Amino acid sequence: MARVRDEDIALVRDRTSIAEVISETVTLRSAGGGNLKGLCPFHDEKTPSFTVSPARNVYFCHGCGAGGDAIKFLMDAEHLTFIESVERLAGKAGLQLRYEETGRTQTGPRPAAGQKQRLVAAHAAAADFYREQLTTPAARVAREFLAQRGFGRDAAQNYGCGFAPEGWDNLTRHLRQQGFTADELTTAGLAKPARSGSLIDRFRRRLIWPIRDLTGDVIGFGARKLFEDDDGPKYLNTPETPLYKKSHVLYGIDHAKREIARQGRAVIVEGYTDVMACHEAGVPTAVATCGTAFGADHIGVLRRLLMDSDSFAGEIIFTFDGDAAGQKAALRAFEEDQRFVGRTFIAVSPDNMDPCELRLAKGDLAVRDLVARREPLVDFALRQVLSRFDLDTVEGRVEAMRKAAPLVAKIKDREKRPEYARKLAGDLGMDVEPVQRAVAAAAGGESPAPSPRIPAQPADSPQRLVEREALKLALQVPVLAGPMFDALGPETYGHPVFQAVRIAIAEAGGTAAATGGAVWIEAVRDACADLGGKALVGELAVEPLHVDGEPDPRYVQVTLARLQVGAVTTRIRDLKSKVQRVNPVAHKDEYLALAGELFSLEQHARALREQAAGGL
Repeated sequence: MARVRDEDIALVRDRTSIAEVISETVTLRSAGGGNLKGLCPFHDEKTPSFTVSPARNVYFCHGCGAGGDAIKFLMDAEHLTFIESVERLAGKAGLQLRYEETGRTQTGPRPAAGQKQRLVAAHAAAADFYREQLTTPAARVAREFLAQRGFGRDAAQNYGCGFAPEGWDNLTRHLRQQGFTADELTTAGLAKPARSGSLIDRFRRRLIWPIRDLTGDVIGFGARKLFEDDDGPKYLNTPETPLYKKSHVLYGIDHAKREIARQGRAVIVEGYTDVMACHEAGVPTAVATCGTAFGADHIGVLRRLLMDSDSFAGEIIFTFDGDAAGQKAALRAFEEDQRFVGRTFIAVSPDNMDPCELRLAKGDLAVRDLVARREPLVDFALRQVLSRFDLDTVEGRVEAMRKAAPLVAKIKDREKRPEYARKLAGDLGMDVEPVQRAVAAAAGGESPAPSPRIPAQPADSPQRLVEREALKLALQVPVLAGPMFDALGPETYGHPVFQAVRIAIAEAGGTAAATGGAVWIEAVRDACADLGGKALVGELAVEPLHVDGEPDPRYVQVTLARLQVGAVTTRIRDLKSKVQRVNPVAHKDEYLALAGELFSLEQHARALREQAAGGL
């Protein structure tokens, strides 16, 4: 078996800058004394404990104990063998290695390189092949596809775009002629066995994007359908291979990594053209997942670039469509966000346009503005939860509170939770105390107590007593109650049984046409559809009124005024809740209309309280 000569290995170590090698995957900052520090790539940490000593050309993590030289770093970080790591560093340093085997010394590359290096070489050759094919007449549809999305020849070259031709084995034959074996092409995901047993290309008649890792090596491809008679999926990616793990891959990371580290910001988009559009528009920190949802492993890649830690807060900006799928993705991102220390935002494009569409429709500035107008992801998540409920009803507000409180409880910055609890209370139009209790219960792993479907007041509450008294007046002295009583509908009453009796009074003809007595009482009882209401009619017909002596019109007026005060107060509370939920800038007309209605109701309530003065 071939081995590299010891003196060549020593020369590779001497010619390699460990800081340059490690900084390709880890953001390093000065730690004083000539040393550098960053987040360890070998274990999850929030406070940097990974130290690099350029003077000694070594690294060491005080958290997990990992350490060594540049060769060891590549072995552990990129899962290379010792020989593969030496070859990678020698290539970067421009050194030619000498190999020893059975006593003979051989100059030049060893005949059988490690598997990973062979797969990387196969992908590099495939990328060159696809890129050359994009200039052929057969690739006109692919070039038109890019042009229609605002990408010319320079952009296509910059991102290595290519074209997979129509033939069954064009790439396979090309790579076999370069010395790659059938097993290597299959393992790399570049080719696959046909039913006949021969090897055919995985991608055909498609626009191709090379997908690179942090070091810039091509490790896979994304392919977009171009022809209607292609019965495959719209996008087709390289399958899982020793190089390509979709849960770890971020398209555009090779272009964006330095700007992500410099700006302390990463923009997450949904597609290849979105990444290209953002970079072309002046947002060079954009990356995208490849055929899978944004997950924990992607977070690990970004955290190391952002140096996301307790002392340095990186910024993550998700861009999603405003449609249902985009909203679902945003809420899923909020769950993953709890793995970040950094601040996480969302930018939703107007008219549900993705960054590529936005750039085409409104230009580069619109894409930059989209990112600049970002809002905290927690705000967006809360708004999406609240939008599922009818906040004009008590039940809707309480259920919305129960669903939203766990989101507030998950906010990683504990100092922000009280403020978000107060904001949630304002959005709901509720007192802050019950919202704070719901958040505290969710943070403690408890479920808020379920709310009753009817927010019933006690039977002896002042409002219930007033409602009862009004119904007694209608049953016992309908001549006095008359049109004033009839003008107040069932919605004035808070208790469902009282509402049933009020409806029965209307069904029986109303108090304005009634003369009272047993016939009137019996008519109301017969008209009542509620069994509890029927019994209540008999009870109220004989229950004494809360007045000394005989009732007079003044007493009826006071009682009905008090009845209305309760109903109007409830309406004012609901309207205030609605006003708080309307953005006065974005929905100016609606806000002014509601504010005007609220002002009128509050004036009406003051007038009713003046009428009701006097006591029962």
